[in-house]
Parts: sequence; C-alpha cells; structure tokens
Amino acid sequence: MDQNLRGGETAAPYDYRRFDRVWQRLAPGGEDAVPETAPQPAAALPGAEEDPCCMGTAAGEMLEVLEGFIEDEAADFRYYLALAAQAPPWARQTLRGMAADEADHARRLMAVCYLITGRSSCPAVSWDRVYIGGWCPALRERYHAEACGGLNYLRAAEGTTDPCLAKILTRLSEDEYRHAEQLTALLERSLRGGCSR
Repeated sequence: MDQNLRGGETAAPYDYRRFDRVWQRLAPGGEDAVPETAPQPAAALPGAEEDPCCMGTAAGEMLEVLEGFIEDEAADFRYYLALAAQAPPWARQTLRGMAADEADHARRLMAVCYLITGRSSCPAVSWDRVYIGGWCPALRERYHAEACGGLNYLRAAEGTTDPCLAKILTRLSEDEYRHAEQLTALLERSLRGGCSR
C-alpha cells in the first residue's frame, strides 16, 4: 500500500472470495451472516507485476550485496569480541554490546535472504586469529569501518525498490552510525588518558 502512495508498483487486487471463506468460518450463523452481494475483485491494473510483495523479485536483485553484508557483519562480530578481550575494563561492555549487534545484523540479513530465496545461507567467515594492534589505532580503524558500513547500507536501501528491504537496510545503517559514535566516545576517553595502549 505504501508503494502505491509513492507512485511505485501497484498491489494485487484484494481477494474477496478468501475473505468470504474466512468470514463463513468465524461469523455466528455461518453462511447466513455473509452478505450475498460481496464486492467483486477489481481487474488488475496494466503494468502490475505478478510479484509485488516484499522480499520478492526486487529484493532478489540485491542478493549478492546482502550476502556480502552478512560476511562483513560476521567478521565484525569476531573482531569486536577480540577487541573487547584486549580493551581497558571500562570499554569492554560497550564493545561486547557492539559484537552482539553485529551478530544480530548477520542473523537478520540471513533471515532476509531466506525470505527471498527459501534457502538458508551460511556466511564465509575466516577463522584465522584476529590481530588487533594498538588500542587507539584499532578504534580509529573501526570508526571508519562503521561509518562506511552505515553509508553502504544507506546506498543499498536507496538502490532497492522493495520497501520492506529498504526499511531493514535503513535501520542497519542507523545502527552502524551509532556504532561509529560509540567508538568516537571510546576514543575521546582514551585520548584524555594519553592513549597509552
């Protein structure tokens, strides 16, 4: 319906026969409660697609991009867990929270891929040891990665005509930008202390 208001593709006409069948099962008095002159479905509008719903053909065109996002989120999850293990005690909870967010993002995107294809996807994740390096340089690197992730999700949201997929990608973009802000706050505190790590 949203799509109709924005001038996009039109939805399939409402199936009143299905409504009548459900109503017959639920209404007191059975068939007698159903009006005899139920409105007839309207003819499909010219140019209407057979697949107008969410997570259909339009979302399928983004499948390769979505699979890349899943791999990135799974790698980020591992990185934040490793970073939390080496972080100052005051930063660990924030980094663990970010790791949990990245795992949630990967699961959400895997669910989206399943909705599109009907198949489970398994991200290709490296199980090599994660190298962190210095604390402040790691925060700087992660800030840029999160900000770029936010921008990439936003671009993907703007690049799809599927309204449901666009909404999910926009939310993921907001999360990535929030992570960038959290990393900035961690870096600010570290720099006040001289960033000795």
